[in-house]
Amino acid sequence: MIPYGRQSISAQDIDAVVEVLRSDWLTQGPTIERFEQAMAATCQARHAVAVSNATAALHIACLALDLGPGDWLWTSPNTFVASANCGLYCGAQVDFVDIDPLTLNLSVPALAAKLAQAQSRGRLPKIVVPVAFAGQSCDMAGIRALAEQYGFRIIEDASHAVGASYRGRPVGCGDFADITVFSFHPVKIITTGEGGLLTTQDDQLAERLRRLRSHGITRDPALMTQASDGPWYYQQLELGYNYRITDIQAALGLSQLTRLHAFVTRRRALAARYAELLADLPLTLPSAQQDAESAWHLYPVRVQLDALHSDQAQIFSALRAAGIGVNLHYIPVHLQPFYRQLGFADGDFPEAERYYRQAMSLPLYPDMTDEQQEQVVQALISVLH
Repeated sequence: MIPYGRQSISAQDIDAVVEVLRSDWLTQGPTIERFEQAMAATCQARHAVAVSNATAALHIACLALDLGPGDWLWTSPNTFVASANCGLYCGAQVDFVDIDPLTLNLSVPALAAKLAQAQSRGRLPKIVVPVAFAGQSCDMAGIRALAEQYGFRIIEDASHAVGASYRGRPVGCGDFADITVFSFHPVKIITTGEGGLLTTQDDQLAERLRRLRSHGITRDPALMTQASDGPWYYQQLELGYNYRITDIQAALGLSQLTRLHAFVTRRRALAARYAELLADLPLTLPSAQQDAESAWHLYPVRVQLDALHSDQAQIFSALRAAGIGVNLHYIPVHLQPFYRQLGFADGDFPEAERYYRQAMSLPLYPDMTDEQQEQVVQALISVLH
């Protein structure tokens, strides 16, 4: 089976993890800070805060921006459920903005129209979470302009987009977002096993994010409400969580980061090759967002079902039977049973629903060989003709 994605682990990665295992620190040690500094430099951000996973990152990003009961968070329906759930964790209400049919990212015109309607009803969002689907940045400048007009904050969910760029700058630099979130799950661009990270240019936000990931506790005397009792002393200033990453994971991430350029370069080469090899098939291939260079976490295509005698499930099953581990990203979040119970229904976000009914993610990962890619293409030719 050729999987849709998989990690690339080198001898260097293994040695880096073993070195930490033999050290005095397994967690809350110096490797975490080194990883954070390396990621901050990669993203050209002032601060990077590593956490246990990207869902935890989204949660504390919302908390750091004071999202709570009575507030609204908006995001894309074409994402994993975590992009929406983070708002519910904080007691806020969640809504969605439909996607652009070409880029499959949150549509700026749809956002503008929805904001105008929400303003008239007094229900503007406090936070908008644009998602860099498949590794490609949203139109962040357009979203930032609307944020300045309507007063919302931006959490950029760049879980797919480590190593991507927008307007010549790394995703995560903070030019347009208050906070950017990354994921290091094994199928993502680089991995720490599980793990996530937040970048920001804001000193106060960074300090609060670090506190929220570790029980709301500080050891900084300048932040304490009374004089310290001694060198052992700490204070819990707010309700935080145990969302810490380990030195073991950070060591893997730090090693993986040295190959980020090679990973993204190979992913881009495979994506360009897919575009050539698939050009004559009844597929709609990914479209580029203006001014964005994707990291190509996914290669999502749309099957032109009206030109075929098979349905989506039949094609999917036939490819799996042929050893091609296709996947589907994503079931629109608003169609999940939990969100239906909140009042969402079929037809609410037609572009996301239309894409879902045609979607298929083809295998793409840095260790994929040209021969494996050709096997994928040959299986598609066989199934689609």
